[in-house]
Amino acid sequence: MQHRSLGATGLKVSRLGLGTMTWGRDTDEHEARDQLISFAEVGGTLVDTAAGYGNGASEELIGTLIGDVVARDEIVLATKAGISATRGGRDYNVSRGSLLTTLDASLKRLGVDHVDLWQVHIWSDDTPIEETLGALDQAVASGRAMYVGISNYSGWQTAQAATWQRAVPGRAAIASTQVEYSLLSRTVEHEVLPAAAALGLGVLPWSPLGRGVLTGKYRTGTPSDSRAASQHFANFVGSYLNERSAAIVEAVVRAAEGLGWTPLEVALVWVRDRPGVTSPILGARTAAQLRGALGVEELSLPPEIVEALDDVSGE
Repeated sequence: MQHRSLGATGLKVSRLGLGTMTWGRDTDEHEARDQLISFAEVGGTLVDTAAGYGNGASEELIGTLIGDVVARDEIVLATKAGISATRGGRDYNVSRGSLLTTLDASLKRLGVDHVDLWQVHIWSDDTPIEETLGALDQAVASGRAMYVGISNYSGWQTAQAATWQRAVPGRAAIASTQVEYSLLSRTVEHEVLPAAAALGLGVLPWSPLGRGVLTGKYRTGTPSDSRAASQHFANFVGSYLNERSAAIVEAVVRAAEGLGWTPLEVALVWVRDRPGVTSPILGARTAAQLRGALGVEELSLPPEIVEALDDVSGE
């Protein structure tokens, strides 16, 4: 698998990343092991998780696989802090104390002394941005994180954070931003992607397959074994089961039929090769699904297909 630089840094990552949001909850240790093996076998390196995934279950599972399935220095390990689950839903806390305490807990669960990329999972108006970013500085200075990034920031938030870090020598530069980006979700093209390009940030799209909808699996209903049928993801996927999405999915299916590809391959290659994108984060339910996605390495979309998909999906 080809590798790309993460923004304006010297960190190289595979141009497809492995997402682990469901690990330890919907994806058990056997499927997770098979996924990591398949990913590593094709040269994949970027493994992305978060403290909030399964309340730490994802990180714990990854920790059992490092040194067993892959050596620590064979992967680029990325995690996030700032979101945790509570009985009432989600808690957002990006204060310096909470972030650094969460990082220490992440390192313990992962069984490592540092992560390669540590990301603030969410913006919050409850904490001054300089305090949040100070936690990133401290994480790098202490050696607990090699590089730092942000996630789910708007365009102005991205520009403010990156500019603040560049304003004074010695601060930890923002290496990347992780945002939702797919043929079904292109709003980041208006401000986030231009900000990232201007300030040297790599872009890590999450849900590059439109929460699974772009695979075409929901064209005739909701499969019983799909994420849309699960209690955890019914609303998450359901928000894309509408007329606009259906029209885009049909365009993807037609393109796939004409190329002899699968709809998944069309949708994934489209986002992988968008300007500014470093590495889409793939979150597969099974190892078989992941292997189907990893087969896109040698594929590239003809310009006329890209233009047609851009037209039908433009926002």
